[in-house]
Amino acid sequence: MSRRATGSVRLFALVTALIWLIIGPIAGTASAHSTVVGSEPADGATLDAGPARATITFNEPLQPNFPAMTVVGPDGNLWSKGEPVVEGRDLSVEVGDLGPAGVYRVAYRVTSADGHVVDGERTFTLSTAGQGTPGPAANAQSSSDGSGGGVPVWVYIAGAVILFGAGLAFALFGANLGKGKSRP
Repeated sequence: MSRRATGSVRLFALVTALIWLIIGPIAGTASAHSTVVGSEPADGATLDAGPARATITFNEPLQPNFPAMTVVGPDGNLWSKGEPVVEGRDLSVEVGDLGPAGVYRVAYRVTSADGHVVDGERTFTLSTAGQGTPGPAANAQSSSDGSGGGVPVWVYIAGAVILFGAGLAFALFGANLGKGKSRP
C-alpha cells in the first residue's frame, strides 16, 4: 500500500473514532427518559379509604410544563380534584374521599428533564366504598406503556450515516485538496 493510501486509511480511522466519541454519549443521553421510582398510594395497593393526594415520584426532576394526572374510579368517573402539581421529582393531584369500592386508575403525563414526554398508569384498589362525590365521566385514557414522545431512533442513525459519509469523503478526498495544479 502506498504511503498516501496508508495516510488516508489512518485519517479515515481517526475521523470515524471521533464521530463515535461524539455521537455515542449524545445518543445514550437522549434515550434516557424519566422513570417512575414510586407512588403513593403504591402501585397495586389496597386501601380502606381514599388518599388525600395521589403522588408519583420519578428518578429525576420534572419540567413543570403541561403536567396531566387523573384518578378514574371503577365507575368511569373522575375522582381527582384540581390541577396536577409538579414539585421537583414528584407529580401529584388532590383526591380526597372516593366512591365505589374497586380499582382506581392513576394516569399521568409529564415532561422529563430531557424534554421528552413520559406517560403511564398506576392502580390502587379501594376495599371499602367511600362517601365521596364523583366528578364528570372521564374520557378514554391514553396508553400506559410508560413511553412517549422523544426523538425517534432513525434520527440518530441518519446523523451517524451523514457524519460517517462526511468523514469518509474527507479521508478520501481531503488529503488531495492541497495537491494538484496551482493557480497563477
